[in-house]
Amino acid sequence: MSIVVVGSTALDSIKTPKSENPRLLGGSASHAAVAASFFSPVNLIGIVGDDFPEEYIELYKRHGIELEGLQRSPGKTFHWSGEYEVNMNNRSTLATELGVFETFQPSLPESCKEKPFVLLANIAPALQIHVLDQMKSPKFVVADTMDLWLNIALEDLLALLKRIDCLVLNDSEARQLTGEDNVIVAAKKIHDLGPEYVIVKKGEHGAVLSHETGLFIAPAYPLDNVEDPTGAGDSFVGGMIGYLAGTEGDVHQNLRKAMIYGSVVASFCCEGFGLKQTTQVTRQLIEDRVSRLNQLVAF
Repeated sequence: MSIVVVGSTALDSIKTPKSENPRLLGGSASHAAVAASFFSPVNLIGIVGDDFPEEYIELYKRHGIELEGLQRSPGKTFHWSGEYEVNMNNRSTLATELGVFETFQPSLPESCKEKPFVLLANIAPALQIHVLDQMKSPKFVVADTMDLWLNIALEDLLALLKRIDCLVLNDSEARQLTGEDNVIVAAKKIHDLGPEYVIVKKGEHGAVLSHETGLFIAPAYPLDNVEDPTGAGDSFVGGMIGYLAGTEGDVHQNLRKAMIYGSVVASFCCEGFGLKQTTQVTRQLIEDRVSRLNQLVAF
């Protein structure tokens, strides 16, 4: 089944203690759409400026990503610049230039309005709601969020939570949203706000799924070397919903395995800057790594 992915399409300039890479393809929608494309057809909804490199358009196309909903406007593409510390867990934002993204209003082509799976990647919750208002009757809606929206758009976020099936956020955001230090307790409180499923990302320690039937802990794939974790969370959720859309059966029975596939795709993302490594991956390499991860956690 097809997926609609809505989020930011950006140019990222990333600096680490070992390397510096300017104006790489980035943004929540880019990472999520490429990750999902290994499993299902993807429709990308976003906006870019007239400075957006044609090579990145071709990259989307090589992954079979449908671009009818990608707006191209006069002006500059959203640009983010950041620097990581040695441990790769801490980073500082050096510059944020919204460009054409500042006036972005997602407009869904008619062909997208009846798609069964929707990923509202990390953008303002008001824009995520605007997308849902255009959908007809999606089967499964996943939304990602971040601390910025908790700080400046909490009312919109709370309205969004009543309309989605699954919320994805990291552990510090779960604590901020609920006031609970224990993420398990926090997840239970988030259920009361609307979502049937809550996934709490814990970075290199994996992710926790909460549902009324119980918990599931998805490990992160262990890596010898991390080049750049930018986009790993978006790759995780993209790979997850891609697997769900591309697999027969009920969403609930497939969700745990989908998280494992998302975790594996995210691991490839971390091994290169931007999307460089992810775009070199094949489905067979993903399956091999899923098998190895299964061996690591079996007991």
